[in-house]
Amino acid sequence: MSQLPVQKRQRARREHTSLWVTAREAFWIAVEALRSHKLRSFLTLLGVVISTTTLIVVMSIVNGMNTYIADHIANMGANVFIVHQFQWATGEEEWLRQRRRNLPMRIEDYDFLRTNLPGYKNVGASSWMRNPPSVRYQGHTIEDNDFQGVTPSMINIGQVEVGYGRYFTESDYEHSAEVCFIGQDVVDQFFPNVDPLGKEIMIGGAPFRVVGVAKRIGTAFGHSQDNFINVPLTAFTKNFMARPQLAINVQAWSSDQMFELEDEVRALMRARRHVPYKEPDNFGINASDTIMSAWHDLTGTIFGATIGIVAVFMVVGGIVIMNIMLASVTERTHEIGIRKSLGARRRDVLWQFVIESGVMAATGGVIGILLAAIISWIVNHFFTSSMPLSAILVGIALSTSVGLFFGIYPAWKAAQLDPIEALRTEN
Repeated sequence: MSQLPVQKRQRARREHTSLWVTAREAFWIAVEALRSHKLRSFLTLLGVVISTTTLIVVMSIVNGMNTYIADHIANMGANVFIVHQFQWATGEEEWLRQRRRNLPMRIEDYDFLRTNLPGYKNVGASSWMRNPPSVRYQGHTIEDNDFQGVTPSMINIGQVEVGYGRYFTESDYEHSAEVCFIGQDVVDQFFPNVDPLGKEIMIGGAPFRVVGVAKRIGTAFGHSQDNFINVPLTAFTKNFMARPQLAINVQAWSSDQMFELEDEVRALMRARRHVPYKEPDNFGINASDTIMSAWHDLTGTIFGATIGIVAVFMVVGGIVIMNIMLASVTERTHEIGIRKSLGARRRDVLWQFVIESGVMAATGGVIGILLAAIISWIVNHFFTSSMPLSAILVGIALSTSVGLFFGIYPAWKAAQLDPIEALRTEN
């Protein structure tokens, strides 16, 4: 009785060794088949290569764009949400309803929240003009620029940082001082070889003194984010727009506090505007995840269409592999008969052809990954692309799975061959 566990372990060890030998032999047979018939191998793996390359390239571009959007478009600052007239990233029908119902944010709303909202880290506001005024300095003119009126606290909220000089002070804000803070593009056009601090530029006919210059930010979708001029919001209202519409930025101390602050803002604004209990908000509260959620919905649709294309190529590639493996079974019928006559079991033959099919498909997947890496590298130089590790793992797993699945039928056919009949077959 004591020898039974030993015999079981020995039997399990022999089966494990047999499976390993079968897998190793099948691998090298597959490699030899690929090497010996290069053109046939290329045509066999073409569908798998194309589908794997397409899938990974799309995943890389989507991943790169997700990172790009998060860093450049949806980057409102750490733990920041924006109170605005509209809820962003909604459908056209909902936007039209909001346009009829919602009221714009005004300076009074900003002052109300700054005074009554408890526990915030920073509150700031900004306003802008659809048609910004022209900006001139010593005969040079900038017609197209991002011109905003902002509160001093905005320097602590957004992605703009002081390069040199200073930002606006509370004194500038309270006295409607005609001072400005400019981006690097404005410096390049007006002050290429001189220090801009202290210089006066004419904004829409009014003189504004440069007190600070921002660090260079870069571009977003080819549009420079450094072509901007900020002035104190009070000077903005005095010189350009008496009652501007605002975007009010609220910064929490932590991400956990954001939801609490959003609820506080919603309750305060609904009470201030006397919104009935059953009526929807007549304003919007927007965070980075609002933009990212809409963006992921869009990319999800694109990715879904890509999956359909990839599935077609994968099925075609799998069918081609299955046909080639069926032909291989026919070519190697005599070999199969010899193996069986020497003691090979049906499952040994089955595993041999399944593994061989999987190796062929995995080879196509690896080639597709290498090709996708090259394409992704090229795309990243002109647009944005970043190949995630998950794309590589998905590419290998998917291609291998296709090979294993479509190799089952040829392997079953090989395993069912009668050894005597197989030995009678001439190569």
